[in-house]
Formats: sequence, C-alpha cells, structure tokens
Amino acid sequence: MPWKVTDVMEERIRFVRQVLRGQESMSKLCRQFGISRSTGYVWWNRYRGERTVGALQDRCRRPHCSPHQTPEVVEKRVVQLRHRYGWGGKKLLVLLKQEGLHLSLPTVNRIIRRQGLVRTRASHRPAVKRFERQAPNELWQMDFKGPYRGQGKPCIPLSILDDHSRYAVGLYALQDLDTEGVLASVRRSFQHYGLPQAVLMDHGVPWWSNTNGHGLTRFAVHLIEQGIHLIYGSVAHPQTQGKVERFHRTLAEAVYHRGRPRQIHQWRQFLEHFRQEYNFLRPHEALKMAVPASRYQPSPRAYNPRPQPWDYPSTIQTKRLSQHGCLHHAGRYYFVCEALGRRRVGIEPFDDKLLVRYRQMYIREINLQTRQTRALVCRVQT
Repeated sequence: MPWKVTDVMEERIRFVRQVLRGQESMSKLCRQFGISRSTGYVWWNRYRGERTVGALQDRCRRPHCSPHQTPEVVEKRVVQLRHRYGWGGKKLLVLLKQEGLHLSLPTVNRIIRRQGLVRTRASHRPAVKRFERQAPNELWQMDFKGPYRGQGKPCIPLSILDDHSRYAVGLYALQDLDTEGVLASVRRSFQHYGLPQAVLMDHGVPWWSNTNGHGLTRFAVHLIEQGIHLIYGSVAHPQTQGKVERFHRTLAEAVYHRGRPRQIHQWRQFLEHFRQEYNFLRPHEALKMAVPASRYQPSPRAYNPRPQPWDYPSTIQTKRLSQHGCLHHAGRYYFVCEALGRRRVGIEPFDDKLLVRYRQMYIREINLQTRQTRALVCRVQT
C-alpha cells in the first residue's frame, strides 16, 4: 500500500516517531498511515539499523552487481582506445578482438555513449556503389588538403592514395604549391613504392595550367615522361576523387581529436605517424575491416630519373616545339603547351585537324579551319 499523499519523507519520519513512542501497535500504526505491515517494518528496521533519519530516504534500486555488466577493466580499455584514436565502435571492435576482448558492437557503442565520448558531426550519404581498380598501383589518386593555419606559413598536406588498397603511399607537409617542392615529394613516393600506371588529379595547381590556353604543366610532363597516364577529374565534381576526399575527412578527424600542430616540423611528424596508423592499424570498412597494408604491394616499375628520348612510330611526323611551346605548321604558329618548350612532339592528321601527341598521350587538338586549339589529355591507343 502507498503512503498518504503528503511529503513522503515527512510521513516516514512521523511514522518512525510514533513507533518510538510505543503507545500503539505496529498493525494499528500501519492502518493509520495507510501502508502495509511489511512496508512499515521495512522503514522501522532501516531506521533502527542505522539510527539516522537519512535511512528513510529512497535508495537507488540498481542492483549491487550485474552478471551481464561489462567488467570495469574492459570498459576502461574501450575508453582508452577511443581517447587514443577517436574511432567509432566498428573499428574499435577490431582492435579489441585482436587483444582477446570479445564484445558486441552495441556494447562498445553503449560504453562510448555512457562515457560521453560521442561527438556530433555532419552526416554523409553512403556511396551507392564503390569503384576501385583491380590491383595495386593501377591508379593513384593525388590531392591537397587544407591549408591548416599555424605559426609562420600554413601547412598544406599532399596526399597520394592507391585506389585499389586505399594505402597512403605519400602524405607530405608542404607550405606552398611550388612545382619543384611538390615534385620532390612525389618523387619520394616513386622511389619508395615504384610507379603507378596512372594518376588521377583535379584541374588545380600544379597539375593543370590555366594560363596560355590551358593544358599540361611541368609537373604533368614529368609524369608523362615516366610512362604514367594522366587522368583529370571532372571540374567541380570532387566525388571523382572520392577515395582521397574520404582520406582527407579521416585526416581532419585525427587533427580535431589530437590537436592541431603549430609548426611545420610538428606537422611532418604528425602526418607520418597518421600515415603509418592509417596503413597498418586502422580497419577500413570498404576493405571489410582489413587494413590497407594487407592489400598493397609496391610496383615493379622503377622510377627513372633520366628518361630516354621517345621513339615515335616511323609513320608519325615529328616536330620540335618552339621555346614557348608553339608548333610551326604550314606557315603558321599554333600554341601547344608551354611546359613542352623545345621538346619533340608527334603530329597526326585527323579530319580537318591535327592531333598533337607527346610520348604516349595526346595533348592538343588543332583545328586548321578555325585555327583554334584545345587541350587534350588522353591515352594514345596502341
């Protein structure tokens, strides 16, 4: 039976006071207060045992122990891994299993929520369909992230990602987009991992030139001379480079979780540590929770610092471009590519046009009727 509708604590104190007076039996007092004898004895025994009014307060009904509760040491390990990496439950579950701790995903997520370790972030629609190359080094994706501001010049991370394995073959802390600095970083990846068959880039600096009629840059020419096919993503469609964009989101989460470095030497240490963790430790959902290193192997094609001159087929007419990258044909000069100044190119007639190729790629289309030229970047079919 319930207590009368008054202040519950006040009723319990009055009840105990009446019992202490000893003027009425327990049965009569319980009837007066509208409670059962068992309830009356509960509160009288509780007061008699502790001799304090505080014993009459409501107590937590949570059991003192729960056979299904996650052991404290295991919960602490989940919290430690969450603090260290900032990853979600699926990825933490893989690490816990490697340590012999077999929990369910809902349990790990409950621990994260209970400890207040959930942060709100923008949701992203999952990819409807994933596309990837069949083997490592068939395609590398290359792009910049940032810039991140700090002391002195900003840090602009350069990311190079293998399309098949998601393995980060390069992650460099740059301070500007100078061609020589970018090329030096890319060479390091080439020297360590070999050459890819193709590279996917956007239409930004230093991959693409927006001056002098558009077209290739000295950086792009260097890749062609290594026998690498160039692929440029669609303008204003970053999803073309979805894998490197997703890599950058993971990098941004790590920067947020661990704190942003302030100086360039700190950035270099941070990025290399992140690259190793991403390649060898962090499970990847697109790889069925395997790590990228498990699916990657270096390319058998070695970097050549001094590529040999290109042998064009005997059926192809060749001409040397001017210092400024112009082609002299039929008494006129046509712009081709400034980055190819004084290099020999191949000329192929096509309808009322000329297709200009450099090594294994077409690079320019010249309309002989309108005298207009248009940049091309496509592979020569052999």
